[in-house]
Amino acid sequence: MGPPGRRESSVRETYDVVVVGGGAAGLSGALALTRARRSVLVVDGGEPRNAPAGGVHNYLAREGTPPGELLAAGRAEVAGYGGEFVDGAVVAATRRDDGGFRVALADGRAVDARRLLVTTGLVDELPDVPGLAGRWGRDVLHCPYCHGWEVRDVPLVVLATGPLAAHQALLWRQWSTDVTVVRHTPCAFTAEEDEQLAARDVRVVDGPAAGLELAGDALTGVRLAGGEVLRCGAVVVAPRFHARADVLASLGLTPVVQEMGGQVVGSAVPAGPTGATEVPGVWVAGNVTDPRAQVITSAAAGLAAGAAINADLTAEETRAAVAARRVPVAG
Repeated sequence: MGPPGRRESSVRETYDVVVVGGGAAGLSGALALTRARRSVLVVDGGEPRNAPAGGVHNYLAREGTPPGELLAAGRAEVAGYGGEFVDGAVVAATRRDDGGFRVALADGRAVDARRLLVTTGLVDELPDVPGLAGRWGRDVLHCPYCHGWEVRDVPLVVLATGPLAAHQALLWRQWSTDVTVVRHTPCAFTAEEDEQLAARDVRVVDGPAAGLELAGDALTGVRLAGGEVLRCGAVVVAPRFHARADVLASLGLTPVVQEMGGQVVGSAVPAGPTGATEVPGVWVAGNVTDPRAQVITSAAAGLAAGAAINADLTAEETRAAVAARRVPVAG
C-alpha cells in the first residue's frame, strides 16, 4: 500500500508529461500542468528526503505541517484535476523518433511522454559516526532555517568536516548560546575564524567523534574517541548532497560537482532558470538541481518548470496547427 493520499491509477499509454518524483517540486509541477489541462502521470518511489522530520518549516501558511500530511494534501489536489499516480520508480527513459520519450517503470510497464519533469531529489551522505544516520532529521541536523527554532537554547555540537564548519557554527550560534565545534576530521580555521568563534563563545575541541550518547530515545551527548562526552541536545553536520539522477543519466544528463567556499559539497544536475536541461523536453526541479532548496523553494521551482513545460507544449501544438492550416484543402 502506498503512502496516505496516494491513488494508484491504471496506466494509459501516453501522457503529455510524466513527472518522476512526487515530492513538493514534482507535485507542484504536476498541479500547474493538470490545471493547464495536461495529462500527467506522477511516478513516485515514496522515499521523501524529509520523512524523518517532525514538520515542514518556513512554508508560509503550512508552518509545522508533518511532511507526509503536506504530500498527501498535494496528491489529493493533483488528483482532483485529473493527475494520475503510480507507486514505484522510473528505471530509464529513451528518446522516441517523434521527439517524445519512452519511460520504463521498475515493474516492467512503460509509458510514452511528450515531456519529462524529473524531481528525484538527492541523497545525504553523512559523516561516518555510529548512530548518526538513525537520528538524521530528528536531532542530527544541518539546516538552521529548517530546525533551528526547534532546538533553540539547546546545547549544540557541530561536527567539523571541512572549512565551512566555522561559518556553520557561527550561524547556529543565533539559536543557542552553547555551541561546541568538534574537529571530526582534520581541518584548520583561519586566524580570523578562530577570533570570530572565540568572540562568540563557541568552543572548539579536537575529535574525532566516536558515537552518540542516548537516554532512551533522547540524544544527550557526543562521545569523542578519547572518551570525553560533550553534552548536547542536537548535532549539526555538513552532509554531501548527491543528486538522484539515474533516470537522467539514461538520457545523457550527469550531475556536476558543487562547491561552496572551495569545498566540494555534493553534486547537482545543471538547469536553466525554469528547470530546462540540455536535453530538449527534459526539465528538473527541486533538490536534484538545487541542493540548498527548502520545501517551499522546491515547490516554487516545480511551478516554474510546470509553466515552462506547458508553454513549450503550447508552442509545439501551435506550430503543428499553423502547418496544418497551410496545407491546401483538396477540391
